[in-house]
Amino acid sequence: MNEYSIFDYLCRDAGNYKSWRSVLLEGRATSADIEAVKASLDRGEFFIAEQLGIPAAYAKPEEDKSTPTEDDHVWHEFSEPRPAQADEMAGEPWGTVAELVMRFRSVTRWDERLSPHWDL
Repeated sequence: MNEYSIFDYLCRDAGNYKSWRSVLLEGRATSADIEAVKASLDRGEFFIAEQLGIPAAYAKPEEDKSTPTEDDHVWHEFSEPRPAQADEMAGEPWGTVAELVMRFRSVTRWDERLSPHWDL
């Protein structure tokens, strides 16, 4: 049986409006994977979704929020991947845990210009 994980992440704007996003991943993250990702984060917590090729949390069409606004910024907050529950495994995975970890590890500098919220 395949194992799946959920990577939840958060975008919080300057007005403290929070928008969560999740991606389904094939596989499970090890403690070494999580430490490698944390080492690549800005200030140990932040990343730019567009640079990783994952959907930005503020880009959710079902929410009633025009984007971008002057309160928005480019950063998302990292949460450790967690085991997926049965009801969360519908649809195709975004990719594998290993692929996501590799994308985090490949970042040598976070490029704020990749976000539509850059330089508002």
